[in-house]
Amino acid sequence: MRILVIGDSCLDVFVYGEIERISPEAPVPVFKPIRKTENDGMAKNVKSNLEALGVDVHIITNDEDIRKIRYVDERSNQMVLRVDENDSCEEIDNDVLKYVVENKFDAIIISDYCKGFLLEEDIQYICDNCDNVFIDTKKKLGDWVKGADFIKINHLEHLKNYDVIADYPELEEKLITTQGSRGCKYMDKIFPTQEVPVKDVSGAGDTFLSGLVVEYVKTKDIVKSIKFAQECTTIVVQKHGVATI
Repeated sequence: MRILVIGDSCLDVFVYGEIERISPEAPVPVFKPIRKTENDGMAKNVKSNLEALGVDVHIITNDEDIRKIRYVDERSNQMVLRVDENDSCEEIDNDVLKYVVENKFDAIIISDYCKGFLLEEDIQYICDNCDNVFIDTKKKLGDWVKGADFIKINHLEHLKNYDVIADYPELEEKLITTQGSRGCKYMDKIFPTQEVPVKDVSGAGDTFLSGLVVEYVKTKDIVKSIKFAQECTTIVVQKHGVATI
């Protein structure tokens, strides 16, 4: 199984510390760092999850050093601040796009965090010229995604796109909407998820997407794939930080 991941990536940094008092200078907590973890995020987190599932993964992503730094209270596991550094990147080169469509992959995952690496026309070019294209995008949907096989969005993104979906009814059969603890929705059917103690949902969408694509390539059954993706997500939300399966 050869899967291509294409999209924006970053470094996810978690700084865990103690909060015991409020600053006398302003109504903000005083944070004392204790430890720090770092791991690849966004498109590279999709890659890491695919590799954990034993897949041969190829990735095309930005060179810029985008960082998401989260400050977390060690005691409560509550995130108190997120700092995004270098939050944009250069657009993908046209020659690289040609490479994507000229090579054969079992599936292509577009992990678009809207940092500038992929424009709408870039995504449409891939969708129109490749098979088994799965999209996870922060952009507002439009006719440029009609060539995709499936589109994963979360509940808030679905609300943001509600009017667009009415204009493009053909998108309904492509949309897979994750709804956190309430499960997942596809073609007006709700797929409930197992209730577990949640420690961190950061990167859970990447894990869902990875599990979904791997199982679909194996079975060509989207219902089985959704259920497997939910099993994968249930594992990672019980871990701290951005975790893999």
